Parts: sequence; C-alpha cells; structure tokens
Amino acid sequence: MAVGTRLSLQLADFGTRSLVTHALMALGFVGAIVTGLFVEGQLGTVSMAAFINFTAGLWISQSIHSLGNAATEEEYQGVLKEILNRV
Repeated sequence: MAVGTRLSLQLADFGTRSLVTHALMALGFVGAIVTGLFVEGQLGTVSMAAFINFTAGLWISQSIHSLGNAATEEEYQGVLKEILNRV
C-alpha cells in the first residue's frame, strides 16, 4: 500500500520533478522579461533582478538534483526527452 497522495507519488518520479522545476524556471524567466520591459523605474529593475535570481537559483538546484540522480539506476535522458515521452 502506497503512502502519500497521488501528487506526492507523481513527484517521487525524477522526470516529473524535473518538468516542474523547468516549468518554474520558464515562468521566472518570462517574469523577468515582462517586468524588464513593462515595469518602469526602480521597481521594474528590482523585480527583474529578483526574477532572474529566482530562475538562477532554480537552475543551480536542478543541476545539483540532476547530479544526485546520475548515481541512481534511473533512466533519465533530459527534460526534452521527458516531454517527448509524455506527449
């Protein structure tokens, strides 16, 4: 009997976690572009920098997470292959 909700069981799969992380990185980068282009003044500059820093932090955490997954026997070939497998 599995313990946990359906969502927590899906997130136990590395590929699903990778897709979620990449989606958050994409949203953060789009947020940086939008705030950089459309929010004026110091608020726009600070918001753009915050979104870029958030995206960079996610990128670093995904890289470390991928290195940890490389030691397992799991067959992960990258986020693009993961998307193609799910479509």
